[in-house]
Amino acid sequence: MAVEELQSIIKRCQILEEEDFKEEDFGLFQLAGQKCIDEGHIDQLLEIIQNEKNRLIVWNMGWNLVGPVVRCLLWNDKEEDKKKDYFLMLDLLVKLCNPKELLLGLLELIEEPSGKQISQIILLLLPPLHTVIQKLHNNKTYSVGLALSTLWNQLSLLPVPYLKEQIQTDEYGLCQCCKALIDFTKPFVDEVTQAKGNSVENDMLKEELLKFCFKSLKYPLLTAQFHEQLEEGGSDPLRCFASEIIGFLSAIGDPFFKMILNSGKKKRIWRPLEFEEEEDKQLADTMASLAYLVFVQGIGIDELPLVLSPLYLLKFNMGHVEVFLQRTEESMYSKGLDLLENGLLRIEDNHLPHQYLEIKSFLTVSQGLVKVMTLCPIETLRRKGLAMLQLYINKLASQGKYTLFRCLLNTSSHSGVEAFIIQNIKNQIDVSLKRPHSDKWFAGPQLVSLLDLVLILPEGAETDLLQNSDRIMASLNLLRYLIIKDNENDNQTGLWTELGKIENNFLKPLHTGLNMSKAHYEAEIKNSQENSNEVQKSKDICSVTVCGEEIPNMPPEMQLKVLHSALFTFDLIESVLARVEELIEIKTKSTSEENTAIK
Repeated sequence: MAVEELQSIIKRCQILEEEDFKEEDFGLFQLAGQKCIDEGHIDQLLEIIQNEKNRLIVWNMGWNLVGPVVRCLLWNDKEEDKKKDYFLMLDLLVKLCNPKELLLGLLELIEEPSGKQISQIILLLLPPLHTVIQKLHNNKTYSVGLALSTLWNQLSLLPVPYLKEQIQTDEYGLCQCCKALIDFTKPFVDEVTQAKGNSVENDMLKEELLKFCFKSLKYPLLTAQFHEQLEEGGSDPLRCFASEIIGFLSAIGDPFFKMILNSGKKKRIWRPLEFEEEEDKQLADTMASLAYLVFVQGIGIDELPLVLSPLYLLKFNMGHVEVFLQRTEESMYSKGLDLLENGLLRIEDNHLPHQYLEIKSFLTVSQGLVKVMTLCPIETLRRKGLAMLQLYINKLASQGKYTLFRCLLNTSSHSGVEAFIIQNIKNQIDVSLKRPHSDKWFAGPQLVSLLDLVLILPEGAETDLLQNSDRIMASLNLLRYLIIKDNENDNQTGLWTELGKIENNFLKPLHTGLNMSKAHYEAEIKNSQENSNEVQKSKDICSVTVCGEEIPNMPPEMQLKVLHSALFTFDLIESVLARVEELIEIKTKSTSEENTAIK
């Protein structure tokens, strides 16, 4: 029945001229053709399509059958012979139909699916899509741009695999699509690079390809994690995709090193057709991805001039590190840390001038490292963040270290980070004392100004000593070190002239705070023990309020452990405080006796 309907429509249309075809004819042809497909009359339909008498009808109307054929290939379990017939029909339609209508029809089909079906339809339709575009000689540039944009928009809906196992299984087919997309794009890149002379059409095609490359740097390459080798011995498909994209950029862009090194300048030497949609954050993400691929992965790095200094490269990459560390994805943190490490390792210790800290990214990166150290849920990345901050400090010259320490102490609100900075201050003072008069930044008036930020309780005696215990212990240890290493008569650090202020701003409030905190926690322990006796009878859990905040519900014995742990911390602080005060007394008495003996 369906075949007869289709033949009837065709017979009526055969006597018409092309311009006499009506919209009704297109609809009837599509309905009858789809019925033939649904009812399995493939052989008859193939015969109709290949009949020379129907050439004009198939040219104008046949593209309507592509959708039903594609859906049968994707979502119906067919026998292999049937699938061959469907593929043959698809090839014939691509060969015999109007390429302009086919292009739009294929792109509409690519936009339809979601989830795992996205990659399936892309892999199926890329070859016919390429064939259709090659037939559109007058509109090739527009067609290439439209196709690449549509493909990228659909692919960007897929999750980027992160682990080796995810890449190998390629559940959503992204890796396969990346490879197929390279095969799809390469002939157009070759066409641009092999063209003789400059033409408007060739320049426009080049710019469409550049747009695609830049979009690919953002997705999937910005968040993709690369692996040297997969467990089965194969190469990482996403790294291969990155290599090809950079190869395309190198082939069709301006000189590659100019494209990279001028990316952050307002007036760029390279000309990617303005890229309005890639400006600001979009372009920043794209160029950060490119910098990572070149400098960390080493893709295309041979094209960079060998004369570039380590300081220049670090300055160039610091903005890209900032982009990575501003994000929260694990892979972005990892890339930012790797790119920073790559730049810092090129520089000798103590050779990064302090003037570089006047560049915004050099300070924001240090704050980004603090964010990684304190907020990232992945322990390995937190440790890497800490190691990179230490490496950064090591590379800075003395004044730079001093400036960075002040900045971090003023901006940090994390006791552990502040303790880390204070320990570094202690290390720099130690270096300065071993080489007298060689470093004015960690001795005398400059050091006194820095100590004002260290030897103080943020809220006086009301400071939460438990929350700030790391910082307080580090401050006390620094003070103890200064008292031991710097004699009152020498006073190289300026400590002894500031001792009265330190006692008033730090030691005395700390004494008061310890007494208050210990009394409070001892009372809570007593209350908890009394409550636990009652709770034991009901087998319930209880709560305890400390410093105005309720400890989360937990068994009474666990709460007692928490409270006793707090008391232990206070005892530890108190013992170091007592030792500091003892050393002050010994030192001042000894100095007084020496001065009396001299007189």
